[in-house]
Amino acid sequence: MTPEIALYVAAGALAGGLINGLAGFGTALFALGFFLNVMPPVQAVAVVVVLSALTGLQGLWIVRHAIGANTRRLTRFLLPGIMGIPLGVLALSVLDARSLKLGVAGFLILYGGYFSLRTHLPRFERPTPVWDMIVGFSGGVLGGAASLSGALPMMWCALRPWPKAETRAVLQPFNVTVLALTAAALAVKGAYTRETLIYLALALPLSVIAAQLGIAIFKRLPDAAFRRLLIAMTFISGAVLLARELV
Repeated sequence: MTPEIALYVAAGALAGGLINGLAGFGTALFALGFFLNVMPPVQAVAVVVVLSALTGLQGLWIVRHAIGANTRRLTRFLLPGIMGIPLGVLALSVLDARSLKLGVAGFLILYGGYFSLRTHLPRFERPTPVWDMIVGFSGGVLGGAASLSGALPMMWCALRPWPKAETRAVLQPFNVTVLALTAAALAVKGAYTRETLIYLALALPLSVIAAQLGIAIFKRLPDAAFRRLLIAMTFISGAVLLARELV
């Protein structure tokens, strides 16, 4: 591994870990921009999903009480999401993944831009179990088809007036589970070569440390500020995804 490659891997690990610790998702969007400069796409994704899942475990720990208190809510998202993953994988045979990503990116930008400009965010306070299941299932489909499992749950949760711990208690377990299943599938396909494991050995400790910094910032954010952060992250995620697909 050359110093230049090591620098790109380290930068991606730090950027992805920081945003994962802060928001509970977004590792791939911020890390892949660095990793794809020095790795083939499959190898870069193989590294990212492991970083996302393992650094995400730290985030699970800090909201463990909120997860325990809201297991039924999480189940409404997670079980349909898991069922949607195989459908998303099958959809790859009939859908153009690039067109799908561009469409999702445009939606994220419009959504994030619109709500970022609003003084007051909408508050969907009543329980919406059916919509929760639809969002979870759609997130699973997008995860299997285009590795975008967190996009729809992120948008939906940002509009709910839940405390930040409860919001993260949905987003973090959802993403960790989907990404862990993705990592297992990649392992079966032989994606974790000796070179990939070397990259992981460099990236994982840095990502874990950066995630701790993100978690420290998260703990200091008021609930309203965290909702605003999710909205801003929606816009940024869409812009990064659009730029990556177009470039």
